[in-house]
Amino acid sequence: MSAHGRDAVAVISDNLTDNMGVPLETSTTVFAIVLAVVFVVWYRRERTLSIHSVDSTSRESFYWLAVLFTFALGTAAGDLVSERMNLGYWLSAVLFALAIAAVGVAHFALGLDAVWSFWIAYILTRPLGASVGDYLSQPTGDGGLGLGTVVTSALFLAVILGLVVFLSVTRKDVTEPEQTARQPV
Repeated sequence: MSAHGRDAVAVISDNLTDNMGVPLETSTTVFAIVLAVVFVVWYRRERTLSIHSVDSTSRESFYWLAVLFTFALGTAAGDLVSERMNLGYWLSAVLFALAIAAVGVAHFALGLDAVWSFWIAYILTRPLGASVGDYLSQPTGDGGLGLGTVVTSALFLAVILGLVVFLSVTRKDVTEPEQTARQPV
């Protein structure tokens, strides 16, 4: 298993396995349970998991806890699938991408709730990112391309910056507020 260098949570997840001997199956299961608990408590307290209603300190705290544990879960799950199940980084990335596509189909064609669709897809982006990052950074003898963590991080940064600039210029991610009918005074 490798230290990804992408974020502190990935390093923590990797250190559980590398330095503390925690099996990937255990860390994946524990992070999944903790994330589920965060969602259950968040929903019971706030009655929503929508990111569009993260408008209070409480909701923002739950949101960031969910983000934290999706990163930890994603790193552990990505490594579990690619390394422990011996599928390799590239095939694991393809499988997680297909799972995200299936969520998209379930949402657009089958009517899966938007909030559920978002969170399931969001959670799946974490192991997708871990698998792609490992594929790019790990040595060729370990099934990667051997670009190293610095080049891989620079590539990810360039893609992220490119997307931010694209969305800032085109504003394709901005939804227009619904027009409300004017009520006579």
